[in-house]
Amino acid sequence: MSTVMARLSGWRLSGLERRIVWPFLLLLVVVQGISLMLVNGAIGDSATRAIDNDLQTGQRVFTRLLEQRAERLSEAAVLLASDFGFRSAVNSRDVDTLSDALENNGRRIGASLVIYTDPAWRPVAATGLDIGRVAALLPAARLMAMTDPVGGMSVQRARLTLIEGRAYQLVAVPVKAPRTVGWVLMGFVLDRSVLQQLAAITGLRGAVLLNGPPAHTLLTTFVQASDLRAESNPTASPCGRELHESGARWRSCEFVLDTGVSDGRAAPPLRLVLAHSVDEALAPFVRLQLTLLLLTGVGVVVFGVGSAMTARRLSRPIRGLRRAAERLSRADYDTPVRIPDEREVGDELVQLAQAFESTRQAVQRREHTIGRLAYWDTLTQLPNRAQFVDLLRQRLQPDAQGVVAPLAVMMLDLDRFKHVNDVLGHQFGDRLLCEVAQRLAAGCRGADMVLARLSGDEFGLMLDSRGVEHASTVARTLLAQLDAPMRLDEHMIDLSASLGIAFAPHHATEPEALLGLVEVAMYAAKRRQLGVLVYDTSMDTRSSASLSLLSELRVAIEQEELRLYVQPKVDLKTGQVLGGEALVRWLHPQRGLVPPMQFIPFAEQTGFIRQITVWMLETGVQALQRWQEAGLSMKLSINLSTRDLLDPTLTDRVRGLLDRHRVSAAWLCLEITESAIMDDPARALQTLQKLHELGVRLSIDDFGTGYSSLAYLKRLPVDELKIDRSFVTNMERDLDDARIVQSTIGLAHNLGLTVVAEGVETDKAWALLARLGCDEGQGYGIGRPMPSAEFLGWVRRWEAPSNEALHVDTDFAQML
Repeated sequence: MSTVMARLSGWRLSGLERRIVWPFLLLLVVVQGISLMLVNGAIGDSATRAIDNDLQTGQRVFTRLLEQRAERLSEAAVLLASDFGFRSAVNSRDVDTLSDALENNGRRIGASLVIYTDPAWRPVAATGLDIGRVAALLPAARLMAMTDPVGGMSVQRARLTLIEGRAYQLVAVPVKAPRTVGWVLMGFVLDRSVLQQLAAITGLRGAVLLNGPPAHTLLTTFVQASDLRAESNPTASPCGRELHESGARWRSCEFVLDTGVSDGRAAPPLRLVLAHSVDEALAPFVRLQLTLLLLTGVGVVVFGVGSAMTARRLSRPIRGLRRAAERLSRADYDTPVRIPDEREVGDELVQLAQAFESTRQAVQRREHTIGRLAYWDTLTQLPNRAQFVDLLRQRLQPDAQGVVAPLAVMMLDLDRFKHVNDVLGHQFGDRLLCEVAQRLAAGCRGADMVLARLSGDEFGLMLDSRGVEHASTVARTLLAQLDAPMRLDEHMIDLSASLGIAFAPHHATEPEALLGLVEVAMYAAKRRQLGVLVYDTSMDTRSSASLSLLSELRVAIEQEELRLYVQPKVDLKTGQVLGGEALVRWLHPQRGLVPPMQFIPFAEQTGFIRQITVWMLETGVQALQRWQEAGLSMKLSINLSTRDLLDPTLTDRVRGLLDRHRVSAAWLCLEITESAIMDDPARALQTLQKLHELGVRLSIDDFGTGYSSLAYLKRLPVDELKIDRSFVTNMERDLDDARIVQSTIGLAHNLGLTVVAEGVETDKAWALLARLGCDEGQGYGIGRPMPSAEFLGWVRRWEAPSNEALHVDTDFAQML
């Protein structure tokens, strides 16, 4: 409202001026509004009281009208009973003369009913009602004749009687000559004329109802009489009910009318309902309300204009400072604040302007610092996650055709960085991160590449996508930058990392969603020790495909879809079968035989690997029991995951299975990967110690591919060490791999461990391993994984190859 008034005056109020005007104007409006509410309430109360008074008066007027009608009836009845001719007709029993006299007298006063009876109240003549129907009402008339003497004669007045559903005012007068020779009964029917008279006198609408249930309308001046037929509540007030007719509001009151008797029986009373127009009652007050409302509006306008003028006078000197503040709010810190002339505005505003200028300069300096802190990593001087996300969001914006340019996003995480921090301290870890940042920056020389430190030991990289091969090449280049050991002080640190890759818009088009998928791929690469891995929906437990896979895995165990396969292990010197390694296969009813790599990594990620391990242990121990019953003493190896090592119930479960199937613990071998041990060495050592005390053989799987620590290795209660297949497969062609295998065998034997070689695929590899002193071997060259039911038959058919005559190259011969 103040803005409208200001425009009418040629002004446009500023924000400060509105803040001055609005509170006072609002206060005035609130006060005036409360006043109007109070006045309206008082008017409503006064109108209600006036209406109720009018309704009470209307009831008294209605009663008086009935009394006047009763007096007319009484006078006419007495006059008729005293008439000599009428009395002569009575004495002569001339019925026709009686009927004419009754009809003439009734017509003269407008009576609805005139009856003459003998002294025994038997009908003789009647008008207005059939003589045969008169006998039914005579007992009621006889009862009324005994009350209310008037003028020395027994006359009943102002009482209502119900006759055949209609209300009558009825009087009874005796005919004496000189004794009572009969009775004259005269009555008016209670019709709309009484209510119309009442409306003409008081302006009230009325209705007469038979007091139900159900209520029955006898007569009414209401158009909508159905509103009156509802049964009244005996506990409610008789006044105050709201009625509506053609959009008009009426306030009503109910009054009880005594009916005495009805057709000879005690009758329920009649209800008189009177209604007063609420709109008519309020009409005199409407002009007053309009006047008050007009005065309120004029007061608001006058007050608004006056307060606006006062606000303009107060705000003019500081308007310049307001504009300066607006520039500061728009991050315009370069435009100086104008200092006003002291002679124009006074000392206070000059000081305020100087304070504004000092604030501008301070904010300008701090804004630069905050911007640096908000978007740059203070340790490595690389962009931080916030800047990386902003840049990523800009790169993901579609062009004019709605196309998002292909983009590759990578996330790199250092392996065992937490261990470095714990052992060498956080300051050393910070220096190591700076060195890593420098190496990674050296590998990101392309103009389209953005390198950032996302958090901790995580680094992010985005670049224009040229396909999976190009991104994978860049990723391997980054990992190669970390291959060379880092020397910090007297420490030599060997670094490795895991890196995940995702592509936009193929995988996602939102920055946070894309980073989430990259993180999933990075952790999958870390678990699988693959170095670089591109995101796939099977890695992500949040994807619908993964949810479906998890549900199917649960059903696979319940429906016995998992199968136990065994790959043989033999003594490389004698060729004797020593046992086998238990492997799980999934025979899916629709997909057929599902390879382990399609569900084992997912099971490890979701934690379902524990259920698979429980199944493997149960099925494997049952297989050992069958082998023993067949007379073969062979060992069976079963793999454990990281989650299995963290399970505090693992030892008790293994003990229970061995006891239940009566299998010696010495024939069960549990294989643990190096990464599973190194994730939490303390808890792993505790679990392995309990299993060792149980008598179970323990083996380190894939030795040489993880983060081996001889300090931990010598503390672990293991019995066996398995050389990874990557070294065994290449040793025939690579002398360095052969030396690694030879060193590993010597190290294991010095620690008192049995050595098992994986990946024995050729007779030559068998011969080389045997001559290097390896104890056991397994691989496709010995036997492929087979269903456990077929393993015993294979053992009986097995014949070891003769490798004595195999030729060994000169370089290898020098090693032996």
